[in-house]
Amino acid sequence: MLDVIIALIPALIAGILVFGYRALVVTVISVLSCVLFEWLWTKILKKPATIGDFSAIVTGMLLAFNMPVTIPLWMVVIGAFFAIVIVKQFFGGIGHNFMNPALAARAFLLASWALAMTTWVAPHTSVPFWNTADVVTSATPLAAYAGTEGASQLPSYFNLFIGNVGGCIGETSVLAILIGGIYLIVRKVIRIRIPFFYLLTVAVGTWMFAGHNGLFTGDWLYQVMAGGVMLGAFFMATDYTTTPYTPVGQIIFGIGCGVITVLIRVWGGYPEGCSYSILLMNIVTPLIDRVTAPKRYGASKKGKEAQA
Repeated sequence: MLDVIIALIPALIAGILVFGYRALVVTVISVLSCVLFEWLWTKILKKPATIGDFSAIVTGMLLAFNMPVTIPLWMVVIGAFFAIVIVKQFFGGIGHNFMNPALAARAFLLASWALAMTTWVAPHTSVPFWNTADVVTSATPLAAYAGTEGASQLPSYFNLFIGNVGGCIGETSVLAILIGGIYLIVRKVIRIRIPFFYLLTVAVGTWMFAGHNGLFTGDWLYQVMAGGVMLGAFFMATDYTTTPYTPVGQIIFGIGCGVITVLIRVWGGYPEGCSYSILLMNIVTPLIDRVTAPKRYGASKKGKEAQA
């Protein structure tokens, strides 16, 4: 968990540079709320304290990274409660939750307060601490791509790479996410299978179907760099608890996430599909594990003699 926190710091720095001090405020409140709710849960139920495993901090950072910088601060606290208490602790705590807590909380907030969760601002826009209702909004790169805007109005590849675009706090900078993802791979915290096959599937699928001029005309590089797919591929689709443990299962999981993301982006009513793709694949993870688990053939010699 400490390695994951270290790996998330570049994305946090990028979010602060792009969206200002309020990105740090949202992240701090999210982290403190997650830690507080986990501590209160163990106190009320008289269980051993678990905040020392840093998992609540990771959840708080990922939850903040999946929110716009304009999010009302009280919604951040509600999201933290949902992530820690409803999704994580109700199912037994760390290692027992069946879906990613941060993504589940994001989906809950999006379903409950869609406008607040989809109010984006242009980079380097001053966002008030409390009243964010009057902020001038801006389209995200994926919304611009899916709309009627001309290609000249789309952010450049360079701006997508460094994060100089609108979007959620922690998803805009491809460079920062790659730095963190490579760190996790080098430290052997995650394996490359899920991110690789997830991103590959999104690239192939959007190249085939997301073009404005027919099949095989989609801008696959733009689709991979825009939105939350990079953050999701390296930091949420690789969660130990909610993803398969077998190599084949991880490949299936990555491809499944990619297919659902493409389906939502191309034919759905929502320009982004990363969060829902991972959550849906989280649900089928037990089935994937069951199908891909190695089978045991035969028994030991002692076992056969005992049965005889």
